[in-house]
Amino acid sequence: MARSGRSSQKSGARRVTLGILIFGALALIVAQSAPQISNFFLPARTTVSDRIGAPADTRLWAQLTGQADREQRIRELENEVRDLARYKAAAISMAERMEAYENILNLMGEPPERGVTARITTVVDGPFAQTVLANAGSLQGVVPGAVAMNEGGLVGRVIQLGDRSSRILLISNYQSQLPVLGEVSGVRAILQGKDRDRGVLRDLPEAADFIEGERILSSGEGGAFPRGLVVGTVTKQGADWIVKLAMRDHASGYVRMIAPPEIVEPLPEPEITEPVAPAPAPSTSQGAQ
Repeated sequence: MARSGRSSQKSGARRVTLGILIFGALALIVAQSAPQISNFFLPARTTVSDRIGAPADTRLWAQLTGQADREQRIRELENEVRDLARYKAAAISMAERMEAYENILNLMGEPPERGVTARITTVVDGPFAQTVLANAGSLQGVVPGAVAMNEGGLVGRVIQLGDRSSRILLISNYQSQLPVLGEVSGVRAILQGKDRDRGVLRDLPEAADFIEGERILSSGEGGAFPRGLVVGTVTKQGADWIVKLAMRDHASGYVRMIAPPEIVEPLPEPEITEPVAPAPAPSTSQGAQ
């Protein structure tokens, strides 16, 4: 009996609660349809709408849906575009100024690059030898010692040349010795291959140091590589300067091989010999005596 009384009380409470909810829903419908009642609830509705339509940093709905992060990213990209536009204008101005200075000084620029683009067919990526084989050789115009590059930067140098193939020693090879310099600092060093993606800088000057994150370029010393080719970016790891090789960032499977720099040595000047004065002719009067 007691249990049946409790169950009847619970069912009665549920009916009352359900009736209250139905009555509240009907009241809200009437409030929306009646102008006088709708105007009464207008301030509260406006406050709630303002809260929902607040700026991105306080907007709850935007944070839940990720719209706030997207809008923040859009603002960051717009700022980067404005900065890049300023850098582009400055670069164009500097290029025009440099061209004017070269014309005034009659400066001899770098010769135009003429090379052969080939596809990499074989990669030997072992611990002691890192080379690639390209499907272009002497018949296609590749010359011995040609410099290989890809979209990222310097790849290596041709060490074996066939009629239709070329073997390229990568700059990541531990036997590779590449003279380089810092693009900003101007510090010169020797890049030695460390592993597949990195190299280590050796023979640094004692009173100079690189700048963290600057680009490393080929210095052109020794005559094996042209000056100014992008090699990578430098970072400090412990006591060593490590270069992340740029050629790994754009490994499309193709390389462009250009002729190595050739600087013709001037011919020696011919020796100038002083003319020998002719011996004086014997006097005829002395011969007659």
